[in-house]
Amino acid sequence: MVNSGGGALCLAVFIEVKNMQTISIDIETFSDVNLAKCGVYKYAESPAFEILLFGYAVDGGEVQVIDLAKGETIPEDILDALTDESVTKWAFNASFERVCLSRYLLNLGRSVDPFHDHHPLTRECARFLNPAGWKCSMIWSAYMGLPLSLEGAGAVLQLDSQKMKEGKDLIRYFCVPCKPTKANGGRRRNLPLHALEKWTMFKSYNKRDVEVEMAIQQRLHHYPVPEQVWDEYHIDQEINDRGIAIDKELVQQAVAMDAVSREHLMAVLKEKTGLENPNSVLQMRSWLAEQGMETDSLGKKQVQELLKTAKEPLRSVLLLRQQLAKSSVKKYQAMEMTCCEDGRAHGMFQFYGANRTGRFAGRHIQLQNLPQNHMPDLAEARALVRQGNYEALTLLYDSVPDVLSQLIRTAFVPRNELKFVVSDFSAIEARVLSWLAQETWRSDVFAQNGDIYCASASSMFGVPVVKHGVNGHLRQKGKIAELALGYGGSVGALKAMGALDMGLAEEELQPLVDSWRSANPHIVQFWWDVDRCVKQVIKTHIPQMAQGIHFLWQSGMLFIRLPSGRRLSYVKPKIGQNRFGGESVTYEGIGATKKWERLESYGPKFVENIVQAISRDILCYAMQTLRCCAIVGHVHDELIIECPKDTSVAAICEQMGRTPPWADGLLLRADGYECNFYKKD
Repeated sequence: MVNSGGGALCLAVFIEVKNMQTISIDIETFSDVNLAKCGVYKYAESPAFEILLFGYAVDGGEVQVIDLAKGETIPEDILDALTDESVTKWAFNASFERVCLSRYLLNLGRSVDPFHDHHPLTRECARFLNPAGWKCSMIWSAYMGLPLSLEGAGAVLQLDSQKMKEGKDLIRYFCVPCKPTKANGGRRRNLPLHALEKWTMFKSYNKRDVEVEMAIQQRLHHYPVPEQVWDEYHIDQEINDRGIAIDKELVQQAVAMDAVSREHLMAVLKEKTGLENPNSVLQMRSWLAEQGMETDSLGKKQVQELLKTAKEPLRSVLLLRQQLAKSSVKKYQAMEMTCCEDGRAHGMFQFYGANRTGRFAGRHIQLQNLPQNHMPDLAEARALVRQGNYEALTLLYDSVPDVLSQLIRTAFVPRNELKFVVSDFSAIEARVLSWLAQETWRSDVFAQNGDIYCASASSMFGVPVVKHGVNGHLRQKGKIAELALGYGGSVGALKAMGALDMGLAEEELQPLVDSWRSANPHIVQFWWDVDRCVKQVIKTHIPQMAQGIHFLWQSGMLFIRLPSGRRLSYVKPKIGQNRFGGESVTYEGIGATKKWERLESYGPKFVENIVQAISRDILCYAMQTLRCCAIVGHVHDELIIECPKDTSVAAICEQMGRTPPWADGLLLRADGYECNFYKKD
């Protein structure tokens, strides 16, 4: 009878697991590693890391909280479900839960191997739970144009269940080390026993977060995220899990050299100026004023302008000040902080980081804004820094800070016996815009692998323009026009792009705008077709279409459906009045102040969103095509692939340049190169 009862119990558990469809999860954790600065991967691999509370709900049922800090254990069926890809795990910012739970399971001695084959290669690679079993309500919120925080999303959706405001204080108390004081007995960490009332509240907070996460799912269930987007999310997680190797020797030496260089520059400037702190903008401006040079700013552009007329000793002081300003090792320090035990930086990409377009955002090291490299002897300079040969560096180069800045990219390296292949799309936004607007002369240029800047200048000025050839001086005007004017920009956009610094005169700018628009009438028409469609949808709630782009109204939301099937979302759109007295479109979103506010837009801006979003979809399609390769990074329209030495660059570029089936007629091209450290070719 006892055996029979045990069998029945096992069967009941089996049936429960078998029938389980989803688990909503929220965890509270402790680590001595700074999460914001170092990222979740390094945070979770600290020996001090532990999960304090595990809140969960199965299939939308009642929320349970497991108090791990006080010795409770997660039920066996839930542990099994964590490694079962057929059970969908939901969380808000699910990458945090997934990485932390991966570490927790490994600490328990449980495998996170998705194949359950115990193969050595699988064991080496399967250090984290398979992303395929996870979905993220933060990504769902971003897809809907909502804030990327649980509190913000809950507030905008006006949920009955809102995130508890006491949460930040409770996290500060239990989840991070505390400062030892006489009052707390010199302890470096607060445990449940030190504040039982707070701990009870913390458990309520954990429970509430699961409830809010589920409420978001419930509220958004009429607006599902397409499965292809979830697949893209899983690829993103795979890339973050894989990480990219850091040359730690180069990084350490660069930080040390920067300190020596900075000390030297400060000493020379002190001697020349007599200032206590030459790095102080206020002190330096006062000194310059005493020498007869007035300036409101010491920014890069202003200093460059001052240098045009500066005489000695002001010139040499400004040049040294310029070097000192460039002397920054923040990127190298971010690499040191992010680099994990395996020598790789993980978690550098935020899926749907830009919720207006769905493009990726950078995290921690920020690959998206690394300084470019232009040194012809990059490898030689790199070798000197790795050796710590400061003397040789100062002899061979005018500016050590500039060298260190140009070497930042090269700190990313492939594993031993492998190489990088870097492949990127050629003029992808220009191609997408031309394809959408059906500006056929531009598409003809792309079909012939022509130079769009030359072709644009030729179309604008009615003469042949050849790079380094006939009328070659006009190419620069074509380039600046292409970059500044594609989305409704005018004279101000040209100036912002540096048109005046490139030698264009003020009086040339408006004729340049007029010439570009005359040469691209279909693009201009597309701007205003989109403008008309958006306004009509908001006014009438009747669907509209322009050049294969669908504009829809649903439950107080404006949706723009792209050729890929993905939708852009605009919250609570209205027709308002702009500062010129004309009609404008406003909607709610995260503005420049990082706050939720009402934003203004119009046709060309919507076109910019559409083009950038389609370009993002094409990059994701390329990622899917090249999924079998080890993608370790991506920057804008570029993929970085870690691969064997005999891998063909041409083959990777060919695969990357394939046109998605939903973009018939769009002409794409990818170019690439191979390298033993990351760089710009």
